[in-house]
Amino acid sequence: MTHFIQKLSAVGLGCCVVLGFGPNAAQAAEQVVLTYGDLSMDIPIQDLSDLAETGEPSTELGLLLALANQEPETLQEALTGSVPMNPWVLGLVLNSPPGDWMLEQVGETIQSSSGAGSDSALKAALEVAADDGQMSLIEVMQVYPSPEIVVQGDRLMETYSQVYDLFGPWWDLIMGTEP
Repeated sequence: MTHFIQKLSAVGLGCCVVLGFGPNAAQAAEQVVLTYGDLSMDIPIQDLSDLAETGEPSTELGLLLALANQEPETLQEALTGSVPMNPWVLGLVLNSPPGDWMLEQVGETIQSSSGAGSDSALKAALEVAADDGQMSLIEVMQVYPSPEIVVQGDRLMETYSQVYDLFGPWWDLIMGTEP
């Protein structure tokens, strides 16, 4: 299960990197609109940060998780699962035709609320989150350069599969050390 969570986190992080605006503290995401089919709820980034740190969901997040039949521990693992990421290689991938395709696929699942500029915002968030050689989904969300992020939870696995099928053979290179 942990390996699956790490892969899901890596995909989510990769998706976030793909979106690419230059994030700054004034523009960082404050809300996530999490959707599962017809179910949608605004969740403050702080609630997700608190869950990542303590394992305890806020009342609203706990309600959403219950309605989606998800355990808080599973979301906590997905948010905090740290993935080694070579920032240099990530930059190369994101600035290539396969990277453009990946950003497009991920951008259908994770985007700014307006939808405008989502690919560049995700790309920037991924690059900033990977600066220290590690990346987690909560880091990407915290630096995403839009006040609100929309995440289609019911499409995460489909998007992950598409991205992994394309980039799976290159995963060791992306996850490796700097050249």
